[in-house]
Amino acid sequence: MTVYIDPPTWPGHGRLWSHLVSDDSFGELHAFAASIGCPARAFERDHYDVPADRYGDAVWAGAVEIGSKELVRRITEAGLRRPKGRPAA
Repeated sequence: MTVYIDPPTWPGHGRLWSHLVSDDSFGELHAFAASIGCPARAFERDHYDVPADRYGDAVWAGAVEIGSKELVRRITEAGLRRPKGRPAA
């Protein structure tokens, strides 16, 4: 039952972004994201997009920093991965 965040290395809209995920449930993820002020629109399939300037807020609130490949591995093993083109459960 942990929330993870990868480094802000994903470019988009003139900024760099991180991915915030849970290895337990989407409920845990949504609650954590709300607690750090992530808007609902930042949720995409299985993660929240977090701008680089909010990365520290997520870590301070308890998100564990891990690499992108490890992040994907953990949510896949937890059965929470929702790749593009696959409908949400």
